[in-house]
Amino acid sequence: MAMNITSTERSRPMQRLTYSVEEVAEVLGIGMTTAKELIRVGDLPSIKIGRRRLIAHVDLEVFVNELREAA
Repeated sequence: MAMNITSTERSRPMQRLTYSVEEVAEVLGIGMTTAKELIRVGDLPSIKIGRRRLIAHVDLEVFVNELREAA
């Protein structure tokens, strides 16, 4: 099945689907240790691709929204 991409879609910058643990820590303003702990206990879902641990953009948004609702 071929995907047809329009010129408008080609000109839009592609949104990233995943972020590294380091990038997530930086975006959230927390340390690497805290970010890794959130992943370890399951509060922040992650995926593993090869040796890399990544956090999906959508999971990061859900995590932040849940924190907002709890506040």
